[in-house]
Amino acid sequence: MREHDLITLEWPKILERLAAFTAFAWGAEKARALRPSTDPAEVQARLAETEEARRLLALEPSLDLGGVRDLRPLLQAAQHGVSLLPADLLAVRDTLRIARRIRRLLLRRAEGLPHLARHAERMQEFPDLEAEIERCLDETGEVKDEASPTLRALRAEIRHLTHEIQARLQRYLTDPRYAPYLQEPLITMRGGRFVIPVKAEHKGKIPGLVHDSSASGATLFIEPLPIVEMGNRLRALQVQEEKEVARILASLSAAIGAQAEGIGRTLEALADLDLTLAKARYALAIQAERPEIVRWPEEPPERRTVSPLWLRQARHPLLDPQRVVPIDVTPDPSTFILVLTGPNTGGKTVTLKTVGLLALMAQSGLHIPAAAGSRLPVFDGIYADIGDEQSIEQNLSTFSAHLLNILSFLESATARSLVLLDELGAGTDPVEGAALARAILEHFHARKTTTLVATHFPELKLWAQTTPGAINASMEFDPETLAPTYRLRIGLPGRSNAFLIARRLGMPEALIARAQQYVSPQALRLETMLAEVERLREEAARAHMEAAQARAAARALEEEWRARLAQIESERERMLQEAREQITALVQEAREEIERIRRQLRAIHQAEVEAARRRLEALQARMRETLARAAPSVETPAEPAFAVGDRVWVRPLQMEGEILSLEGEEADVQVGRWRLRMALTDLERRERPQPAPSSPAPVTAVRLPQVPLDLDLRGMRVEEALPVLEKFLDEAFLAGMPFVRIIHGKGTGALRRAVRERLKTHPHVEHMEPTPDDGATVVRFAR
Repeated sequence: MREHDLITLEWPKILERLAAFTAFAWGAEKARALRPSTDPAEVQARLAETEEARRLLALEPSLDLGGVRDLRPLLQAAQHGVSLLPADLLAVRDTLRIARRIRRLLLRRAEGLPHLARHAERMQEFPDLEAEIERCLDETGEVKDEASPTLRALRAEIRHLTHEIQARLQRYLTDPRYAPYLQEPLITMRGGRFVIPVKAEHKGKIPGLVHDSSASGATLFIEPLPIVEMGNRLRALQVQEEKEVARILASLSAAIGAQAEGIGRTLEALADLDLTLAKARYALAIQAERPEIVRWPEEPPERRTVSPLWLRQARHPLLDPQRVVPIDVTPDPSTFILVLTGPNTGGKTVTLKTVGLLALMAQSGLHIPAAAGSRLPVFDGIYADIGDEQSIEQNLSTFSAHLLNILSFLESATARSLVLLDELGAGTDPVEGAALARAILEHFHARKTTTLVATHFPELKLWAQTTPGAINASMEFDPETLAPTYRLRIGLPGRSNAFLIARRLGMPEALIARAQQYVSPQALRLETMLAEVERLREEAARAHMEAAQARAAARALEEEWRARLAQIESERERMLQEAREQITALVQEAREEIERIRRQLRAIHQAEVEAARRRLEALQARMRETLARAAPSVETPAEPAFAVGDRVWVRPLQMEGEILSLEGEEADVQVGRWRLRMALTDLERRERPQPAPSSPAPVTAVRLPQVPLDLDLRGMRVEEALPVLEKFLDEAFLAGMPFVRIIHGKGTGALRRAVRERLKTHPHVEHMEPTPDDGATVVRFAR
């Protein structure tokens, strides 16, 4: 890019604004030296780097390079053996510390920020150098006692000697013999020596060396003779201290000089990163977006399907973003020359500079103040002829200066260049100027050069209207307010509006009519045609807007009905789902209840059943033996298989019951609370009531009462329920039942808690567990 064109487009002003966002001098220097690239790959990399910097600032809002210093002069001095000042050494330490922190941050985020991570890869860490400076200097730049053993010893001796001198002088101040001779009782310093103020008229009363006197001469500052030798030794120690401090600073400076190259590379990486972060901050400040960089189409303009230059809502970056009127530079794909006409101060020059600056910004890696989706190619050259080129020094007129500038790039511009021409052909005879302007435009047209030209020549309007690849454009003018609106209209040439403005300003119609007689019929027809075209365009725009509004309303209505249908369908599906869930819950609840009953019915384990059966058999055997011993031996008739009162084992239920009645091959059996009709084949006799013996000694068979499986305590108070519970547990235990169920309900929980507390301490209870609904407790007896 030519420096002349960059200055014409006010590129240095952009760079100054960019430099204001940098953190230190080298970053600002790089910002002012920034130039556009013509390499598409480099342009893409620059833009991606700026995009990553914006993401980094969003992730790390507190990220700042404010403590970094431009160390180049210090590094150069250190390399030449110059001893750096403590403040400079601290600046080196702080910069290296920030570099280390930034390097680690970027490497930690390298996967998401690959371009920025390359800066971190160029940086080095110098922990030993940082630690050494930290060890030797405090935050004020003073060399610490710990910097060297020699310095520590010297300073300890200096402190001791200083304390001794002050103590000796203090005795002078408190001695009544010397009090009349002292101006005031204090110890001060003159020329690096401790002294006391003595009245001039008593000069000889305190022997010593006079180091200074007051401005009036009334006070002499005397170092007493006994103190002089101590002061000499103190001064000698202070000189040694200064030399040791100088040696330490020189050593630190030499260490920096030895690593100056690595520090310099790290500093340059920080400067490049500073520039990138400045680009990101500048983009945020001007509300910029990353442009799309497109490749130049291989096909000729007339066969293109996409225009490489396409800017929406573009704003001049140097104008107030709150006041500037955005423009749309959106030509059709086959157009590469834009002929811009319109009144002065209407915004033509601003439009040219906006396009040129946005192209320069994009190729420099800066995001552009335009809407997202804007696109630009990479121009191999951006040439501008804008503004007053008059040169008094070179004795050139405005026309000559413009022409020489155009000639300087006439042959350099290619099909991949951007040419911006303001007031082409102005400053000379209008007829000849228009002819030259047309010839220049035809030259760029033949080269397929992307060209934007601002002009007042009606001949160029006609040429753009009839030439493929060229198109008219104008800056909108409000005839009501007689002011420009600064909006760009592509497809329509600008009108002079001279007669309209004259009529609005009150010029007599006779004068206007006479003026129109002097305009050529062709020009009048052109103006009439333009007015008609503008009227038709406005009607088409209104129709397009109305159609767009109608389409939008139709889409909104469609979306509303779609939303309503979706809501209805969603509600229907929700209700169906709720119904399914309720049915599923009911079925599950029923299944759980069935399973709970089955578990209760099967709760007696086989081992417990067998144990109970064996105990019963043993008990029956003992009873039979007892009866046999007590009664004479008689012939006993054969017993039937089952009889009323028999205790039987109900196989399907795996529970014990008692036969209540017999009917054929079936029997009514009492099982717990239930009376069941069971087939005799499903029963197994366990115990039959013993008949009364015929012996003289009567034997009475005691039959245990029937105990139900459940005890329902609901509706009882605690004091009523506990005795009933005790009696039930005793009867159930004596009846040999392996388990029972105590129904206490939920309610307030008082009865449930009282029952369970009693069950915990009951001697017959081995284990208890609540039912799933917590409305009852199943109790197993200890056997």
